Amino acid sequence: MQLDERKTKILQAVIRNYLETGEPVGSRTISKYTDLNLSSATIRNEMADLEEMGYILQPHTSAGRIPSDKGYRFYVDTMMEAREREVVEMKELLLERQDKMEQMLKQMAKVLATNTQYATMISAPQIHHNKLKFIQLSRVAQGQILAVVVGEGNVIKNNILSVTQELDDETLLKLNMLLNTHLNGLSMEEINLGMIAALKAKAGIHSDIVGEVLDAVAETIKADEDLEIYTSGTNNIFRYPELADQERASRLISTLEEKQQLTELVRETFSEEEGSGIQVYIGDETPVSGMKDCSVVTATYELGEGVKGTIGIIGPKRMDYDKVIGMVRNMQSQLEDLYRDDK
Repeated sequence: MQLDERKTKILQAVIRNYLETGEPVGSRTISKYTDLNLSSATIRNEMADLEEMGYILQPHTSAGRIPSDKGYRFYVDTMMEAREREVVEMKELLLERQDKMEQMLKQMAKVLATNTQYATMISAPQIHHNKLKFIQLSRVAQGQILAVVVGEGNVIKNNILSVTQELDDETLLKLNMLLNTHLNGLSMEEINLGMIAALKAKAGIHSDIVGEVLDAVAETIKADEDLEIYTSGTNNIFRYPELADQERASRLISTLEEKQQLTELVRETFSEEEGSGIQVYIGDETPVSGMKDCSVVTATYELGEGVKGTIGIIGPKRMDYDKVIGMVRNMQSQLEDLYRDDK
């Protein structure tokens, strides 16, 4: 007999509550636990059906129910299928968006360079102050489990973990519940040593797995080290005599092409960001040594869930500040509007 949506939700609620408390679960508890708005009597009838079907057990007369092996199996299979679908959908969406975003940013850098007659840069969006969305542990081979860690902005990291002993479905389920219950919605700063110690203690003999998963979490929700930056209009610097002599031009072109110092500029921009996200650096104020003879105007664009990038214009100190600030602010708005329209 196939479980309908109502029975499925009640079974899931029984299992989640039992995993959290270790106590048999009664109908009154379930009535507060689901979004079905059912009476305790209706829930008792559904639980009686679930017991007759073998999904839950009643360990003592007049006591609540606990999951059976069949119930655990249904829960694990349903949960894993849902998580796998979600991960696949997110990966497909991310690949599609990343390709579109890359082409759009390159074009915008080119347009800015043409319209301003200065050098321009745009960094690809990155996660900042990222939080964990969920963790999924599943078996992939003997002695190995796959840890899928998903952060805000749908950043996904897959890690294969080696295990010295095989984990059955119930153990994997309990580890999934333990990690997700305590970690979902937290930033790396909020996952302190005390919390890690408590999680390892609750995991018992599987504390080493919890440690490895937490390492994967840290990798996922920290800012990505490989920052992609698109530049355009480098040759525009030769329009300005104060930048066009061989030494200055060579230094500035090297900075724009190698991009390592541009990464430092992006990070500095995020750390100093205020209000509208517009920053103006003049001469020695510029955090990039190769741009000390220039002025740099940057704007931070934000695509939601802490996903941010930087737009930058690099030109002589006598640049048209009013025009440049207006253009980067307009580009900032365009990027944010395009992202909202694409969602």
